[in-house]
Amino acid sequence: MTNIFLATDPVADLSLSVDTVWMLLAAMLVFFMQPGFALCEAGFTRGKNTANILFKNFVDFCFGSILFWLIGFGFMFGSNGEGFIGMPHFGDISFYESDLPVEGFLIFQTVFCATAATIVSGAMAERTKFSMYCIYSVFISLLIYPISGHWTWGGGWLMNGDETSFMMTTFGATFHDFAGSAIVHSVGGVLAFVGAIALGPRLGKYGKDGKSRAIPGHNLMAAALGVFILWFGWFGFNPGSQLAASGEVNRIAISHVFLTTNLAAAAGAIGTMFTSWIKYGKPSFSLTLNGVLAGLVAITAGCDLVSPLGASIIGLVAGIVLVFSIEFIDTKLHIDDPVGASSVHGVCGILGTLMTGLLALDGGALYGGGWGFFGAQCLGVLAIDAWAAVAGVVLFFSIKKIAGLRVDKRIEEEGLDIYEHGESCFN
Repeated sequence: MTNIFLATDPVADLSLSVDTVWMLLAAMLVFFMQPGFALCEAGFTRGKNTANILFKNFVDFCFGSILFWLIGFGFMFGSNGEGFIGMPHFGDISFYESDLPVEGFLIFQTVFCATAATIVSGAMAERTKFSMYCIYSVFISLLIYPISGHWTWGGGWLMNGDETSFMMTTFGATFHDFAGSAIVHSVGGVLAFVGAIALGPRLGKYGKDGKSRAIPGHNLMAAALGVFILWFGWFGFNPGSQLAASGEVNRIAISHVFLTTNLAAAAGAIGTMFTSWIKYGKPSFSLTLNGVLAGLVAITAGCDLVSPLGASIIGLVAGIVLVFSIEFIDTKLHIDDPVGASSVHGVCGILGTLMTGLLALDGGALYGGGWGFFGAQCLGVLAIDAWAAVAGVVLFFSIKKIAGLRVDKRIEEEGLDIYEHGESCFN
């Protein structure tokens, strides 16, 4: 039976209605991040592959919506967080108990699942077979994301606050990831990193001398618009994770998260702008766009626990680290990530999760809380990203071995739009 709260108290009924509308509005904002990702990725890559990139962002949400409802939701929230994975209920979502309508909660979780799958697209852009993209997008939505979500938001071992649980007996604290720096973003970033390794670099990216060659995107205006949309959508991503707006506590909480989210984004942009200015002699606009995202990704774990100053510090550090991370992955590791997804979502997602353990007002190591909470954050990140890495290696290298991940040389040279889809974004 669907969980619908039948209140006799008109005040309670109004509160439930407000909370439900807020949850659904936040889900709409997170859904609006899909065109943000699409425009950002398309702008940072070449025009000959734009239709392919836009198509992939549609596919992520379509597959994610069906598969997460059918199986992934049960894997994530079934069995009350017990074991490695929950029990699938094959489209029957009535098992989940909540005062809020379970249909609305499913939609809210679905848009998060789609975000994790979409992150991978950018790192593997311009050279991946569309058919193989569909296959690995299915596995991310169906299995990889729901399992790490089961350990955390599904009530699993990383967030189990029972006094006899492993985390409480070991660290005296549970893992904390309010809106998904680790659960969503670092999972997507690690998968993006592994996928880029499996694919190999784009043609012409590295010369015979081993030096990296820039392959500029075709439209910074589209990329900038995409980042603005993502920044806007993040106000659903983070504050919406409170899942309630009624009552003084919730009003204060979502207002606080709005503020910390915005400050981190702004600080991330400033950190990247000045770092690129000092390092390269000129402020890089494309890097600064990624700096906004770096700050947003980093603050997502602790946006509810840190002060406005702490949020600014997290965003600033993420924006600075981003510049060095992108350069290291590109020039030292020779891993071709066209949009910097491995750094923005992977590195900064991990960094923000760990910094929450340092800067949380309640329990943070730098606020006199000891090192237990920080230790819990370290273990949580290690477990979540180790799972993503192992699953990614098995997934991408199996596809590569069995069917091939990469398009032929001629298709890559002339563009995926015509050869993969028979149409072009720009005629």
